[in-house]
Amino acid sequence: MAGVSILPAEVLLSKRVQEMVLNGEEPPAPYICRDDEATEEDFSPVSPIPVIDLSLLSEKNDELEKLKSALSSWGCFQAINHGISSSFLNKIRQVTREFFEQPMEEKKKIAKTVVDFEGYGADPVPEEGQSLDWSDRLFLDVYPEDLRKFKFWPENPKPFRNVLEEYTEKIKKVTELTSKAMARSLNLEENCFLNQFGERGPLQARFNYYSLCQRPDRVLGLKPHADGSGYTIIYQDELGLQVLKDDKWLTVPNLSQALLVLMGDQMEIMTNGIFKSPVHRVLSNAEKDRISVAVFYTPEGGREIGPEDGLVSEEKPQIFKKVKGYADIHFEYYQRGMRALHIAQV
Repeated sequence: MAGVSILPAEVLLSKRVQEMVLNGEEPPAPYICRDDEATEEDFSPVSPIPVIDLSLLSEKNDELEKLKSALSSWGCFQAINHGISSSFLNKIRQVTREFFEQPMEEKKKIAKTVVDFEGYGADPVPEEGQSLDWSDRLFLDVYPEDLRKFKFWPENPKPFRNVLEEYTEKIKKVTELTSKAMARSLNLEENCFLNQFGERGPLQARFNYYSLCQRPDRVLGLKPHADGSGYTIIYQDELGLQVLKDDKWLTVPNLSQALLVLMGDQMEIMTNGIFKSPVHRVLSNAEKDRISVAVFYTPEGGREIGPEDGLVSEEKPQIFKKVKGYADIHFEYYQRGMRALHIAQV
């Protein structure tokens, strides 16, 4: 292990985590991010994250109150009855697994460089001193359609493109329904958040593969962070995702039909701090691999966003200012292992 530790992150990232696992290698030093041994909280029982029935959110009712409470305290919820069938979710899971199970030569046809976002590989290299994540991912712009770079879309498995196009359409409807419901839960005009996102508010899909790891006590699948999106919609197939609440790491349950809707920093800004953007992470595992599909919903590039007027008053003063290009600023701080939310504070 000492022999590999001298390799810079750029060199390690040219080698996929999947390759290291196939070769039986232990995680090299840049992946070691935890000094402590595994603690009981790593194996904590699944947490009582609120479950919201999206089919009940069309009117002012108890479910809307539940939604507001969930996002004010947890910053996330498990969405059920979201309009995407279990059979279609199975398709998403199947094409994701089939993609990552292909030979490395096939996946490398759409490989990204160490500085790019789109394509197959790992995240762009973080700043010196920041650990690497024990995962590989495929990152794609999926909406609006004219932003799609098909050179990065897998040709295999064959159904992948059609399934992703259909999933994008379905998730777009979920974002419209959710954004309106969040506005109504705060007694705001239902289109106010959609207006802040803009008609071309982009969707980006991130397919994650978390390989088996020989040192789950020292290595994380994904390091702690909050998202810079408006919010993120996550489909997972195994336990591993955790959210930080009241200084404790709590495991997100794996409900087979549910989508986890997780607030990002820009939603916390738009709601003047009422909805929280939670810090979260992914554990590594020595016995089970894991996939997830995260779709990030973000305001249009160059668009100025800020707290809704209806959420600012003498009792609740404005705590965030209007910001532009927050996603880029967020990523710069993320690369340093820091949060960016303070740059938007008044």
